[in-house]
Amino acid sequence: MAAHEHVVILDMGSQYTQLIARRTRELGVFSEILSHKVTVDELMARGCKGVIVSGGPASVYAEGAPTVDPNLFTSGIPVLGICYGMQLGSSVLGGKVEKGKVREFGHAELEIRREDVLLAGISRELAEKPDATRVWMSHGDKVTSLPAKEFEVLATTPDCEFAAVKHRKHPFFGVQFHPEVKHSINGLLVLKNFLFNVCRCAGDWQMSSFIEEQCDRIRKQVGTGHVICGLSGGVDSSVVAALISRAVPGQVTCIMVDNGLLRSGEVEEVRKAFEGHFNVKLVVADAAQRFLGKLTGVTDPDEKRKIIGEVFIRVFEEEARKVKNAAFLAQGTLYPDVIESVAAHGGPTAMIKRHHNVGGLPADMKFELVEPLRFLFKDEVREVGKELGLPDALVWRQPFPGPGLAVRCLGEITEDRLFILRKADLIVREEVDKAGLNRRIWQAFAVLLPVKSIGVMGDERTHEFTCAIRAVESVDGMTADWARLDYDLLRKMSNRIINEVRGFNRVVYDISSKPPATIEWE
Repeated sequence: MAAHEHVVILDMGSQYTQLIARRTRELGVFSEILSHKVTVDELMARGCKGVIVSGGPASVYAEGAPTVDPNLFTSGIPVLGICYGMQLGSSVLGGKVEKGKVREFGHAELEIRREDVLLAGISRELAEKPDATRVWMSHGDKVTSLPAKEFEVLATTPDCEFAAVKHRKHPFFGVQFHPEVKHSINGLLVLKNFLFNVCRCAGDWQMSSFIEEQCDRIRKQVGTGHVICGLSGGVDSSVVAALISRAVPGQVTCIMVDNGLLRSGEVEEVRKAFEGHFNVKLVVADAAQRFLGKLTGVTDPDEKRKIIGEVFIRVFEEEARKVKNAAFLAQGTLYPDVIESVAAHGGPTAMIKRHHNVGGLPADMKFELVEPLRFLFKDEVREVGKELGLPDALVWRQPFPGPGLAVRCLGEITEDRLFILRKADLIVREEVDKAGLNRRIWQAFAVLLPVKSIGVMGDERTHEFTCAIRAVESVDGMTADWARLDYDLLRKMSNRIINEVRGFNRVVYDISSKPPATIEWE
């Protein structure tokens, strides 16, 4: 990406590090995430226009807390510190950081003291939107003192006297809130001001450039080799298939693994959509009994994902032996998969859950991975799909997890449990579609809970499973809020599930957001 002007994001362990990158690219500026251990000399050599220091779970005063090259804040490179990044920069430049008397998690009202270049335009927004200064906080520590002659306070909250600051001499700005999340009403404006008012970026990043650059990278990586592409029918794998077939036409074989964990009618839908829009070979491998056999008796979510990843690759290897010169495996791995599975770029980010295509792949895998979407979010992938000319039915298909219904069937995986879950899930999707909510709802699905309760059906006692309905709204999958579905719609779903699916006698609706929950239950 050397041809693009760019900013660097230093990963201090925040679950939102990749989200910062997503927001900068949304504004037309390419960003790359590096370890917090990178030196100022290395940053200078990269020619970056600015640096954003992310948040993180540590305390800057704790032993072994992640830090950065201390010369960064006086190097002349524009720096924006977010949450932990603000605390770190303030501490290095003479301030004091302590555990706050009151923790701030969630919304807070920001009081603008001075707009300056970082908060420029927010007052104009205030005139039109009463909640324009609502920001998202997530911190227990805070800056408690700063050298008054060297720092200027730009904003405060009722519980945080230094919510936004700037250094008078060095181009260092700090915000205690998270401008990268959608819950911060004017967060994107804050990032825009930093990129364009402080870093003086022009904004030369666009998705069409990404496609051509990735095609070039794929050609260089693959050469004359053959690529095996895992196709699930979802937007991620479909975009990967289209992108790679554009880069190396005639060198791609798509394999769909029927792992017995797919939704109702999944294989048929994929065949129909795929055969009409792709000019590559499709192979459907029926491995349902193999997967279910390996999952017998397994209830631990992480173990499920490891098993699914292992069997997935073994099935691919067997199918690949039938394909001449197959040396590469293409996957639709996205940023959220990476950030939740492993620490990004050597950073201290905590693992949330193991994604089967990231932390679940076997160490002795025979293929070299091709992952052209690894640093994109779901909404960016959809942009790529539209640029590639994919039909709306594929571009706007709801996300479906790689491990399939295994992460929606809590407890042991059995064919009987999967059967009733499939029927309930189909009802949820049908009703959402009938209500015209497919574009508004990020994901809507059913979950089988390993909880049985007493019920009365036909004047007889029942003792059956509980079905949870999960529907969320999101932009990129990194944060999500539960969808406020109409009560009549929920009533229809509940009635149909209880009446049509023998095995459920109770339906509940999940009203948790991400965070603190994740979108999937496992």
